[in-house]
Amino acid sequence: MLNWLKSLMSRPDEDVAETGRTDDPKVAAAALLVETALSDGIYADIEEARILHVLTNTFAIDETEARSILSDAEDLAEHASGAHQYTKIVKSLPADACIRFIEGLYYVSFADGEKCPIEDAFVRHVASLLHVEDRDRAEARQRAEEKSQTEA
Repeated sequence: MLNWLKSLMSRPDEDVAETGRTDDPKVAAAALLVETALSDGIYADIEEARILHVLTNTFAIDETEARSILSDAEDLAEHASGAHQYTKIVKSLPADACIRFIEGLYYVSFADGEKCPIEDAFVRHVASLLHVEDRDRAEARQRAEEKSQTEA
């Protein structure tokens, strides 16, 4: 009863954050990027910068829109119950965009210069939920790793 009353008084954006749900593929993708960054327990500024880079490149949006999406995604990530709720939205993207997105997840996971097995496992899980083939995922990982090394 109390939750119902609170839902009447809250803004729609608050409801989305509290339930951890969205229908927007951009916000869902950003939430997965944030989850990737958080999976090792550290959310560094460089990971945030890379998330913004992935969002602007994947969705051809400007940085202002990417920052707004990221803000929503960070709120969602606090209430996330797992990757599946977001991958079912992101998988509506074309197959080539899903592969680029997996590359983006790896790009974020390599931001701190270390290969973290927890982050790798999370990206593998997301790739399988998006039905990205192992070969495509491995190639995306390789491209992300090479890009990360050239930026270091």
